[in-house]
Amino acid sequence: MIRFSHLATLSLLFAGSFCSAETPNIVLIMADDLGYGDVSCYGATELSTPNIDRLAAEGVRFTSGYCSASTCTPTRYSMLTGTYAFRGERTGIAPPNSPAIIQPGTETVASLLKGAGYQTAVIGKWHLGLGGPNGPDWNGDLKPGPLEIGFDTCFLLPTTNDRVPQVYVHDHRVPNLDPADPLWVGKKKPSPDHPTGITHRDTLKMDWSHGHNSTIHNGISRIGFYTGGKAARFRDEDLADKWVEKSVEFMEENKDRPFFLFFSSHDVHVPRIPHERFQGKTKLGFRGDSVVQLDWCVGELMKTLDRLKLSEKTLVVFCSDNGPVMDDGYKDFALEKLGKHRAGGPWTGGKYSVYEGGTRTPFITRWKGRIKPAVSEEMVCTIDMCASLAKLTGQSLPDDGCLDSFDVLDALMGVDGATGRDHLVQQNNGNNGTWALRHKEWKLHRYDRKTARNVVVEQKLANTKVPQYQLFNLTDDPKEVRDSSKENPEIAIRLQRQLKHIIESGRSRK
Repeated sequence: MIRFSHLATLSLLFAGSFCSAETPNIVLIMADDLGYGDVSCYGATELSTPNIDRLAAEGVRFTSGYCSASTCTPTRYSMLTGTYAFRGERTGIAPPNSPAIIQPGTETVASLLKGAGYQTAVIGKWHLGLGGPNGPDWNGDLKPGPLEIGFDTCFLLPTTNDRVPQVYVHDHRVPNLDPADPLWVGKKKPSPDHPTGITHRDTLKMDWSHGHNSTIHNGISRIGFYTGGKAARFRDEDLADKWVEKSVEFMEENKDRPFFLFFSSHDVHVPRIPHERFQGKTKLGFRGDSVVQLDWCVGELMKTLDRLKLSEKTLVVFCSDNGPVMDDGYKDFALEKLGKHRAGGPWTGGKYSVYEGGTRTPFITRWKGRIKPAVSEEMVCTIDMCASLAKLTGQSLPDDGCLDSFDVLDALMGVDGATGRDHLVQQNNGNNGTWALRHKEWKLHRYDRKTARNVVVEQKLANTKVPQYQLFNLTDDPKEVRDSSKENPEIAIRLQRQLKHIIESGRSRK
């Protein structure tokens, strides 16, 4: 159901379904670890996000917008390929030296749009591996990578910034790399005297709480080890500025032809080190400051579209790769300074869990002059980008690709009476046997790993033993605390069978 605001008096609106191909510019902004309650248009009161709020005011704000997994690599895999990550190999959180997870020849949202004549770019966090079976050749050509699956250009953070190495990747190379100082990345300490977060903890400007205690760069210890590449390394504080700079360049270069920009933010992910001009902007510590920095990035992209007179020619999609987490390995006081802020909004859980807080996130679409301002309760998911944008641009999906992507274009565009998905499979990470199936108002949890699940206790993740299956009614029990399997055995059995069929059948798109 879509609820239209009194501002919806625009003259250029679609009254019915999209029937013919169009080629608007498409800017897909994916936040990192941003929760449903982290932005003010979704209820945050302890910080302000005016630019994201403006997107929502000028477009459709979804209250049932999802990613398909509660961690980054599987969500990004499924968004780009239109296929649930649990169907792929090595789709859990990618290690620093991961080879390319999405192989050349795989249909992606980028290749579909390239087929429609778009210039395509991904700028920001990648975390989907680079290189052949042996992993990245950091001092050589880093391929296959984005350019082999439909992107014309890329400027990347190759892994995620709590993992080594802290260098950029431009297309197939690490820029500014000095051959006399080769870059080495590995799993083991390269020498006994190599500084780490354990041996040189007193030198850190941000201490670690768990797991992030290997090689030190910029006063922060990371996951994994690396040496060399000194001239190529970046400063954490400058990441957001670099993403905006490169995105503006791409939009300016392609202002006269259709373009697809995947702006892949890293701001809210650890280590949270926003630029100095944002530090202290909120009372929530660096995590809150990073949300404000993300909002600035959104504003800069919107200003560029306005300056280039492209706002009425551009579909903007704003989403997140998973829900929020407070202590994710560093002592940045995110939990201690939380106060009244509830990053997951009204939902239970967050990153790493299949509760609603893990996968239900901010989700906004805006196309000025074409989308009526509205709030929609329809269920949409990032995995639906392939089918929906293919429909928009007149492209056909291959029978053997985009296996779980549904055409929800009309819902994304706010068409009167449009419906979204009626079901969605959610996973935590990789394909390790923790699942959830939402079907309309019902939500089934399935735990195949000895009945352990992640729950949130006072904003912290904890493990609790539960039955393999649990059933929740999201209308009556949005926090997923009352198992209603015994009261609704037929529904529980039906959803168990439906989830089993989706997993085993290899596809859900007909």
